[in-house]
Amino acid sequence: MLHPVIRDGEAGIVRPMTERDKIAVLVKAIVRTANAWGLTNAEAAALFDVPTATWSRMKAGSFQGKLDQDKVTRASLLIGLFKGLRLLFNGPLTYGWPKTPNKGAGFNNKTPIQIMLDGGIPAMMRVRQHIDALRGGV
Repeated sequence: MLHPVIRDGEAGIVRPMTERDKIAVLVKAIVRTANAWGLTNAEAAALFDVPTATWSRMKAGSFQGKLDQDKVTRASLLIGLFKGLRLLFNGPLTYGWPKTPNKGAGFNNKTPIQIMLDGGIPAMMRVRQHIDALRGGV
């Protein structure tokens, strides 16, 4: 089985990806997603279910903690939703859809972010499935 590798700085040494490396990549992806969607720090922290101080460390690239299964699940759903939106839309909705009020079934004129903040992981799954279904994937 092949293991992902990263290059170690200027020395060009290739080493196996560690758990710390995986956490850093996942956190960076979540921060980029939150930035692309225009989330406030409070929204992003709540969506990822971390204190705002922890979110600030994540944004600054100084987070040294671990991610439990809940956080990994949230990250997977958010990154999948981000990717699905990029595949589905071309234009402002690519990044704007999560904060746009939606009149569709299950949204009741709330934004997808509001739905996910109110409903946690189950709501995040429903929103992700909604986008996958629009793409014809589910």
